[in-house]
This record gives sequence, structure tokens and C-alpha cells, in this order.
Amino acid sequence: RGWDLWVGDRKPGIHLIHKWPDDSLKVISKRQIEVDKWTHVFVTYDGSSKAEGIQVYINGERTEVDLQQKNLSNSTRTETPLKIGQRKNGDNLEKAAVQDVRIYSRLLKEDEIKRLKEKPRIAWIVSKEESARSDKDKQDLYDFYLTGFDLEYKTAAAGLAALEQEEREIKDRGTIAHVMNEKKEPASAYILFRGEYDKRRDKVDPATPKVLPAFPEDFPRNRLGFAKWLLLPENPLTTRVTVNRIWQELFGNGFVRTSGDFGITGELPSHPELLDWLAVDFRESAWDIKRLYKMIVLSSTYRQASEFTPEKLAKDPENRLLSRGPRYRMEAEMIRDMALAASGLLVPKIGGPSVKPYQPEGVWEMVAMPGSDTRDYKQDKGENLYRRSLYTFWKRTAPPPNMDIFNAPTRETCTVRRERTNTPLQALATMNDTQFVEAARHLAEKALLEKKRTPKERLDFMAERLIARPLEGKERKIVENSLAEIRQHYLTAPEDAKALITVGESKPNSDLNPVELASYTMIASQLMNLDEALNK
Repeated sequence: RGWDLWVGDRKPGIHLIHKWPDDSLKVISKRQIEVDKWTHVFVTYDGSSKAEGIQVYINGERTEVDLQQKNLSNSTRTETPLKIGQRKNGDNLEKAAVQDVRIYSRLLKEDEIKRLKEKPRIAWIVSKEESARSDKDKQDLYDFYLTGFDLEYKTAAAGLAALEQEEREIKDRGTIAHVMNEKKEPASAYILFRGEYDKRRDKVDPATPKVLPAFPEDFPRNRLGFAKWLLLPENPLTTRVTVNRIWQELFGNGFVRTSGDFGITGELPSHPELLDWLAVDFRESAWDIKRLYKMIVLSSTYRQASEFTPEKLAKDPENRLLSRGPRYRMEAEMIRDMALAASGLLVPKIGGPSVKPYQPEGVWEMVAMPGSDTRDYKQDKGENLYRRSLYTFWKRTAPPPNMDIFNAPTRETCTVRRERTNTPLQALATMNDTQFVEAARHLAEKALLEKKRTPKERLDFMAERLIARPLEGKERKIVENSLAEIRQHYLTAPEDAKALITVGESKPNSDLNPVELASYTMIASQLMNLDEALNK
């Protein structure tokens, strides 16, 4: 019983023992002390009876330790006298020397231990004649005085440390922008004989194709120069391609349907004059994208009804002549955001890190490499489940399934134009996916919480949130019949109602009747799956 400070395999350690090994602590440094060199070893213990309360310092620096025994619950007091260089009945400490043994009755702080480490050397330097002190002796003596006794220096050092800490905290709150620098020597390229990489012929300098505007002589032959060339007024391609992409997003097809190919193998524009006019207007308005979008969506062309007559269908089956308003299924992100917005769940917060909303289990694990930091999908909680799809964390080898089903690209390669398909899986997603079922329930809650609303008003409220108009007579009759059938089912199966309204992380409103809430949830889901809701 008692305690000791010992060295094994050049690693200092300590025992605190009531009864070995059941009631004891044993802590050993992971760091070895050097051979044939004086080493300052210091051990502190906070009296907590826990191994974590023991720290080992080597030359004034705290080291990592192994906690080998961690079960001390009784006293270590003993009648055995303290011995230096030997346990009570053990062998002597061999091949080692001991100097300046100290025992303190309190827990020393780290800075105190650092100063203790220097004291024997400082005492030795002071004992030497001044003429015998080396330059290093003098510097060590000066540093020891500054850090230990000069109050003005200690105050200034503490102030500097506080400022440095504040600087680190400010940097941690900010973002890091990585900026590439051009190489001093530009990259070289050569014509290769028969395409073989080791048979170089003439050197090739940076330039642009002759069919496009010449590269100005005063522009640097690097990425900056190329970026400036792209935006030259005499370069028609950049602005035309940009306008075409925006038109494609709003109308389903661009003026040039092959939006990734404006060359001779691509299609000719359907409205070349309009494309040219919009391109010039876009450039002269300082490339203002918001202004361009606003101008197009407020135009009479865009605001046409999507209805068509047999004559329009015969003359313009693909709407290339813009005889009617655009109509096509919305993209994956828009469908999810539409459901969240209509239900009131969508979080309008802008910016911040990516989020991880609902996703089926095991999607990441099927494709992840061992040890990958994206091997296991950990779903977020709270508002992160309802952020805009723009912020969804994207693993390229396993994209979010509810996006992939609606033809969202994997992002492994650049996609200029998304394909659109219609499959049963898409309907199963919008009817059964947790995100959509929860959104339907929230929309139903909004309709029911206003007590003054009649059933007709509740149905119209949900329809207006989803398709921006009230139901027509025939539509309302169908929906009312569906509501009656669903309500009857849930009256006979109340457990099914409870299971439906508890889908998702958010809790259902306890003030509402579960059967009534489940019935209106199903109607909200039906309305959410209308073509008119899912199509633009």
C-alpha cells in the first residue's frame, strides 16, 4: 500500500495502491526519456481517485499516458517510509542518477512545472562566474527572468496570447477561400507524331479558334486572360449559350435544343433573332441574371396557358413555335421544395453547411469503401430536415434516392441538359416517401386548425396551396367522395390513422382528431400527386 514513481523501459510511471491489483491506479507515460541525458520528470495527482486525475510531465511538457489500472476506492496511506532509489523491499534503481527530488502538498499548474524544470540549470548558471557563462547560458538566464519575474513582460505576454486566441476564433468563424496561382512558366504543349506522347513535333502556343474573335495581344495567356476573352463584346458565344440555358430551364427546351452543342453538328435555333436580341440585352445589362429571368417570366409568351387545341397540336406538337405556355414535369429539387413550401415546412434560411434529410437505410453503406468518412449516413434532426434541396449533402456514388428517381444527375460528370422520364417509382416516391407524407400531414393540419373552415373550404385551401386555384365542381365531388371513403376506413382502423400521422420527425398536433387528420392527410397527398402540382 502506498505510492511510487518509477521508470520501466525508459517510461516513467506511477502507482497509487490500496490493494494490488483490485484497488489501485497505474499510469505510464507513452514517451520514453532519453539515454545519458538529464531529464526532468514530474507527476501530478488531483486526489480524485481516478486515473484520469494523474498527469505526467517530461521536461515541463505534459505527455500522453496509458491508464492501466483505474479502480482506486480506498486510502493509500501507509506506514512504509519513503525511500529514494528503491522500493521498500525491491532492487535499487540501476544505471540512473537522481537529483533535486521535490514533493508538493498541492496540485501545481502547468506553467509552474515548466519553471521548475529550468530551476536546477538556472541555479547552476548563477553559481558560475560571469566570464564562464556561454551565450546560451546568458540567454537562458534572461528568458527565465522574463517569464518568471518580470511583471510587465508577463502582462504583455498574456495580452498577446489573448489576442492570438481571439484571432484564431475569428478565423474559425470565417470561411477559407483557396486561390490558385498561375505557374511562372506556362505549361507547354506539342503536336504529337501519330498521337504518340513521346514523339513531340512543333510546340503549340495558347490561342483561340480562328472562327472566333482573336485573342487580344495585351491579354495574359492564362486563365485570367481566357476569362476576359470569354466576356468580350465581340464574342457572341458566351452570352448566347447562357441565355439559351436559361430559356431551356424556363420553357423545357432552349432556342437551340442541343444546348451542349452550338456547332455545325447541333440544331439550328428555332428563333435566331430572339436569341440574338436576348443575348445582346443580357450583355448590355451587365450580365444581370435576375433581370433576365424576370423579363422572361413576365412576358406574354411565358404567361400563356399550357392548354392546346387540335390545330396547335398539329402545327406545333413540341411547342417549338411557342404557341402555348410551357408544361413539363418539374425537376427533382423543385418537386421536393414544392411539397415542403406548400405544407409550410420549408425552412427559408440561406447559406450554411450541407444537410442530410430523410433517406432510406443502407444507401451509402452499399457503395462505401472501408474507412470512408461517408460510409454511414447519419440523418439530421430539426430544421435541417426541411432545408431547400439546394443544401442536401450529395455523395456522388450514392445520390439521394428521391432526387435520383426524378432524373437528377449524379454529379460525377457535367450535365448540360437533364433527361425527363415518367416511371411508377416516381409516383411511389411522392406518395410514400417520408418527406412527402410528412408534408401532406402538415398541410392537412393547416387546413384543420382553422376551426371556422367548412369541409369545402378546407379542400379549397389545400388545392390553392398546391395548384394555385380552388377545385372545380367535378373535381370537388371526386375529392369529397375520396374523403368519405378514407374517413370510413380510418374509423374502422384507428391504428392505421395513428401510424400515418406519426410518419416523420415532427409530432402531429395533439389537438386534432387522429382519424380526421389522417383522412385529410391522404387527401393532401392525392392533391400533391396531381399532374398539375408536379408539372410546371
